[in-house]
Amino acid sequence: MSAAKVDALALLAQGSELDLFKLILASSLLSKAVLFILLVFSIFSWAIIFKKLVVMRKLRGDSETFIRMFRKSKRFSEISTACESLRNTPLVEVFLAGYEELETQLMSDPKVPGNPGGSHSPTLKTINVIQRALSRASSVELTKLERNMSWLATTASVSPFIGLFGTVLGIITAFAGLGNQGTATIRAVAPGIADALFATAAGLFAAIPAVIAYNYFVHQLKEFGSAMDDFSLEFLNLMERTFS
Repeated sequence: MSAAKVDALALLAQGSELDLFKLILASSLLSKAVLFILLVFSIFSWAIIFKKLVVMRKLRGDSETFIRMFRKSKRFSEISTACESLRNTPLVEVFLAGYEELETQLMSDPKVPGNPGGSHSPTLKTINVIQRALSRASSVELTKLERNMSWLATTASVSPFIGLFGTVLGIITAFAGLGNQGTATIRAVAPGIADALFATAAGLFAAIPAVIAYNYFVHQLKEFGSAMDDFSLEFLNLMERTFS
């Protein structure tokens, strides 16, 4: 670290309040590179957090509306028509997957009206196929909800190490410069150490919100997964009561 940069950092350290912006400008090129990487991680993480908060809010509202409508209605055709206005909830896709398989079985039933010798009491061939369709749709929707979660997990786990890496290299640089100057005073050491430790602080600043958001969204995804499983059971119950 050059003598001019040490003097600049020393002047900053003498102030009663720490000016972070000036400290960043006076930091070494290595520290700036580490801070830039952490800034990128932080920006993408916050963008994902805000987007998922908005999406989760819409999902929760539409899911509650769809469940109320599903429990009040007694006909699958009515529910299918109402699904067009509730596309934000994964329950709609699960219902449509099961309803499509249900229609396929009913249309192929020779007892359906319109077929030769048909009766007005259609019956299901097998419930296992519909159950697999519901399970597959639930898995697909859960995968969609988990999108970008890996970035939050990566930010939460990697950012502190990136900051620590910058701190270690910054301390090495500071002590190397100290050895070249031949002095060992606090005034000479403190600015370089402050510059190095700032990288660790930045790493924690990027990681802590990502950890909190990741744990929160994981809990929300578990709730949505349970809601889709419960809805699948309700769908099967209604189907058995209607066509069995």
